[in-house]
Amino acid sequence: MTALSPSSLSRIRIGSAPDSWGVWFPDDPRQVPWQRFLDEVADSGYEWIELGPYGYLPTDPAVLTEETGRRGLKVSAGTVFTGLHHGTAVWDETWAHVSDIAALTQAMGARHLVVIPSFWRDDKTGEVLEPDTLTPEQWRNLTSLTERLGHEVRERYGLSIVVHPHADTHIDSEENVTRFLDGTDSGLVSLCLDTGHYAYCGGDSVKLIETYGERIGYLHLKQVDPEILADVRAKGTPFGPAVAQGVMCEPPSGVPALGPVLEAAQKLGAELFGIVEQDMYPCEPDAPLPIARRTRAFLRSCGA
Repeated sequence: MTALSPSSLSRIRIGSAPDSWGVWFPDDPRQVPWQRFLDEVADSGYEWIELGPYGYLPTDPAVLTEETGRRGLKVSAGTVFTGLHHGTAVWDETWAHVSDIAALTQAMGARHLVVIPSFWRDDKTGEVLEPDTLTPEQWRNLTSLTERLGHEVRERYGLSIVVHPHADTHIDSEENVTRFLDGTDSGLVSLCLDTGHYAYCGGDSVKLIETYGERIGYLHLKQVDPEILADVRAKGTPFGPAVAQGVMCEPPSGVPALGPVLEAAQKLGAELFGIVEQDMYPCEPDAPLPIARRTRAFLRSCGA
């Protein structure tokens, strides 16, 4: 890939997330302490971070503002998990989860809430929890309640939701992503395009950006190791064990090539976050920092 001029990706704001430090849960003895994550993400040259799983970073806005501010860090988004295909019966429980995180996200000055659909098999154990396809009624629940969520989050907290297609969820492949986009109001629901998850599920990120550009509201930058992915697909390995196997790899050694993705996103003419997320749960505590430094240097070489 030819290196771009430093100003060529001026609309893409680069950051990272606890995920790139092996953090999947609010509290887990296999994860680095939150103070170390903040120290190392700043040391790696990033300015923007996500909140990660709610409760991993301090949930008191005053504490978190002080801790991020003295390290020169700012928050780009919070993350919520939803199972809206189950219908209105789960709305109150979902909103209780969303509202706490939305309040913290708003207090930190961020404008986005990343919405991850619930997993049809457990991300840690691989246990099958429900069918991997939705009924027509469940699709209607998913689209209508996601629109409701987008409306409520915007009205109450001034945030935009960006729905994250994710492996082992019902919004995964090109077919399901486009069905979801076609079934939701562009004024209420945008997409967080995770390049690694979309490639994991067989999708083409550049094609999606060029086809549904007005729906792309946020980016997660990630790559997949094609050899490990082939093994994962052949064996039907669940997502959690696949990550432990190293299916998500350090750029630029995997797919998709991030340069063309960033160029396509820049052409949209919108300000976008490009948040690095290299799924690495679990990982050795000393592994993330050197990877983060190299990844930041690589993205600079792309013009980001």
